[in-house]
Amino acid sequence: MTKKKVYTAINIQTPISQLILNGEKTIETRKYKIPEKYLGEEMLLMETPGKSGKFEARIIAIIRFDRCFQYKTKKEFYSETEQHQVTKDSIWAWKDGEKWGWDVKVIKKISPPLLLKNKRKGIVYTKDVTI
Repeated sequence: MTKKKVYTAINIQTPISQLILNGEKTIETRKYKIPEKYLGEEMLLMETPGKSGKFEARIIAIIRFDRCFQYKTKKEFYSETEQHQVTKDSIWAWKDGEKWGWDVKVIKKISPPLLLKNKRKGIVYTKDVTI
């Protein structure tokens, strides 16, 4: 019998979630730094449908963020487009203000995806998910 574990899940929209799952996106980008308590912690990747998806939010992987760093310039940000997959015409493109990179690693793919019941959902993180 496999022992269950409680995780925090991070919500990431499709198609970005699929780029992470397939190893094409190795840096997640945000307007803020990752909270210290999540660095190095295994988390669940909760794939959310965004505007284009036609499915319920679901768990597709166990991931880990190993490093968080701030991009200082637009040039520096776009020099890593291959790693973060954010292009100049993306809705997540460089804008005024801070831009952070989080190195992300897929620890384990979860197939088939897990649908959650009784989620304690937040905008970015979903707490206390047991799998």
